[in-house]
Amino acid sequence: MQEQDDLIGRAQAWLAEDPDPETAEELAQLIEKRDLDELADRFSGLLQFGTAGLRGELGAGPMRMNRNVVIRAAAGLAAYLKAQGHAGGLVVVGYDARYKSADFARDTAAVMTGAGLRAAVLPRPLPTPVLAYAIRHLGAVAGVEVTASHNPPRDNGYKVYLGDGSQIVSPADTEIAAQIDAIGALADVPRPESGWEDLGDEVLEAYLARTDAVLTPGSPRTVRTVYTAMHGVGKDVVMAAFARHGFPAPVLVAEQAEPDPAFPTVAFPNPEEPGAMDLSFATAARVNPDIVIANDPDADRCAVAVPDDSAASGWRMLRGDEVGALLAAHLVAKGARGTFAESIVSSSLLGRIAEAAGVGYEETLTGFKWIARVEGLRYGYEEALGYCVDPEGVRDKDGVTAALLVAELASVLKEQGRTLTDLLDDLAMAHGLHATDQLSVRVEDLSVIASAMAALRARPPVSLAGLRVVSAEDLNEGTASLPPTDGLRYYLDGAYKARVIVRPSGTEPKLKCYLEVVVPVPDAPALTGARTRGQEILDAIKKDLSEAAGI
Repeated sequence: MQEQDDLIGRAQAWLAEDPDPETAEELAQLIEKRDLDELADRFSGLLQFGTAGLRGELGAGPMRMNRNVVIRAAAGLAAYLKAQGHAGGLVVVGYDARYKSADFARDTAAVMTGAGLRAAVLPRPLPTPVLAYAIRHLGAVAGVEVTASHNPPRDNGYKVYLGDGSQIVSPADTEIAAQIDAIGALADVPRPESGWEDLGDEVLEAYLARTDAVLTPGSPRTVRTVYTAMHGVGKDVVMAAFARHGFPAPVLVAEQAEPDPAFPTVAFPNPEEPGAMDLSFATAARVNPDIVIANDPDADRCAVAVPDDSAASGWRMLRGDEVGALLAAHLVAKGARGTFAESIVSSSLLGRIAEAAGVGYEETLTGFKWIARVEGLRYGYEEALGYCVDPEGVRDKDGVTAALLVAELASVLKEQGRTLTDLLDDLAMAHGLHATDQLSVRVEDLSVIASAMAALRARPPVSLAGLRVVSAEDLNEGTASLPPTDGLRYYLDGAYKARVIVRPSGTEPKLKCYLEVVVPVPDAPALTGARTRGQEILDAIKKDLSEAAGI
């Protein structure tokens, strides 16, 4: 009984501070009903701030995303910045079109202003890469983007960048978290009603002008595109960028063109999820474009689909690894120099392209917070549809400039009577067919993920798909080139250079397993057989890995 009274007491104390009438009413009803299970879930701790910032379900209580949690996070960030010697520095705030995003952005600006920092807020919901660009363009000491990217509608998030325009990494995350934990009563956090700057379109115009750097002057601009914003904020910026550079105006997927935080036409607003591209393919069937391009809701990711007569829809989604290799090959052909980088879960094909071109190559931990920090970075990508094609402008993944570069490449190939698929075939014959796949398990109970990782650590598989495991690395211990991270990596014996990486997602309740098989391709007639053999091995690895992990 004492525990129940304590729980109710903590909920009432939180309610007394809640600045949002909507979540206050929600919490008041839970207290009145004495819904102890729901209250215990919401008051089991505080939503943890990490290298991904904050991300979680909207609602009342410290384990949800709400104004109380955001104000505390902003106050902790402000205290951290001042402790780092940035008192009076500028913090730029951007936001997407999700529920509460504008409120969270305004609260952040108010807290920064009250703490003696300067704050500037982007003029309306805009793509995350515009915020990443604005940090460097305006000489800010930090930036905040309110977004949950491609998470379900009930979620929101809070992504923090430092003055170099890249996302935070350790130890900044733990130092900010400590400052958040030190925040006392919400009433003691100054939040003036004004004093920050509401930016106009000048920053957006500067971002669009910067996209000139992505394309080669005089390059072909003829590709016909169907484009979906996936109910997010990408449409206006992408359309402006394509018009600026003389591409034909993309045909919009009308049902998904405008921002809508309910994401009514998709189960998950992620181009990788089953069914998310169905409306795009239906639009393509009507207008017969050369390619289909999709952004996720905050437009930092870019998906590409190509015609495929063997598919029921007539279209095939390219894997992120395929787009990553295509863009790398295009940049090499354009004479790009510098370092090409990718995360450990991405295809090893990038390393082979870089080696053949005589450019630098580096492998990092998962996430653009690591890729963006590679010295001399010229191009970086991650298999989850993230591409950094102009690191001097945007030191993060950027779905808008990636879309422009894909459109330029497709136009160049079109002028030659070729397609993106033809270039993928060329790469397979030059470097081997790098067949990749993913086993991704979404869970309600996070302990399922912990149990699966524990099972694999306690009983590492000795073989997968009949191929002997010749190397099993626990990435928790770090490697010669990588700091520690929660993950497992296996290399398999045989001619196919098979590799498996298992890790918990950093932003979603998922266990992710990344699979790669490299099949030699001596000539063009061997391509079909290589694809079949690659998929057979991948399917067998998936089955054996599922059994080994108990998922």
